[in-house]
Amino acid sequence: MSTYSPPLQGGWWDRSRHGFIRMIRRDGFGILALVILLLVILGPLYSVVLWAFAEKWKYPSLVPTQFGFSFWKETFSRADITSALPFSIVLALTVTFLSALICLPASYAFARIRFRGRQLLLLSFLATNAFPRFGLYVSIAVIFFRLNLIGTVPGVILIQLVNTLLLMIWIPTAAFQGVDRSLEEAALDVGASQLRVFVQITLPMVMPALSAAVLLTFVNTFYEAQGALLIGLPRVVTMPVLMYSLINSQLVVQYGAIVSFVLWLPSLLLLLMAQRLLRGGYLTAGFGV
Repeated sequence: MSTYSPPLQGGWWDRSRHGFIRMIRRDGFGILALVILLLVILGPLYSVVLWAFAEKWKYPSLVPTQFGFSFWKETFSRADITSALPFSIVLALTVTFLSALICLPASYAFARIRFRGRQLLLLSFLATNAFPRFGLYVSIAVIFFRLNLIGTVPGVILIQLVNTLLLMIWIPTAAFQGVDRSLEEAALDVGASQLRVFVQITLPMVMPALSAAVLLTFVNTFYEAQGALLIGLPRVVTMPVLMYSLINSQLVVQYGAIVSFVLWLPSLLLLLMAQRLLRGGYLTAGFGV
């Protein structure tokens, strides 16, 4: 006759401890790398979010001693912020629209037309990202100075268009290359026109990639600061340029934290939307690999 023996009180704790030790031994380096990555990414966000809602925060306290919203009213009552924020949105929309107008037809041509030097020309759009941008902006600024484009909105639009070429060319080119040409040929065989085939077959298939390219371009343009700083000042001030003074030159830390927090949320949502729309192979496919 068997008797029931209740488990030891320390049994669950011992199993958990031994399991944790085995996991550390097996994946210790990966866990350490993950912790460091979280600290690097979440650490600054932790500070920004707390400062955005902090009324009082003094050393050595790890969290604010008083929370509130009084600095939010002060921040958005500043004339420089209320003028720079809508201007930056309109500017980013304008640059994104012009980039799509210029680059999307070019990307369709890259995907469908085989010509000598095509791959070299595609790789040339990497030039703006392969070298330090500030040096490139300085050389462009010399030309813009002679053309009286320094301190003008058209000058800022042109310098920001340079930054959009990579995403707006590579991603749509890869998307057009991925379209099944047999579907288009079948539609042409039954009498559909080229325009109808493009609108009803090709465009719906590439729309997720095009939408992702547009979203990424908008976010990249909205947060571009070096070109706007060098070409736009002193008359054209975008929100990222204004952030330099809010973070570096203001005694009130909450101003920069609040603006950073407000600007961070929309960009996060747009990037998440772009990530859901964009398949992993589009960017490398635009590289021709």
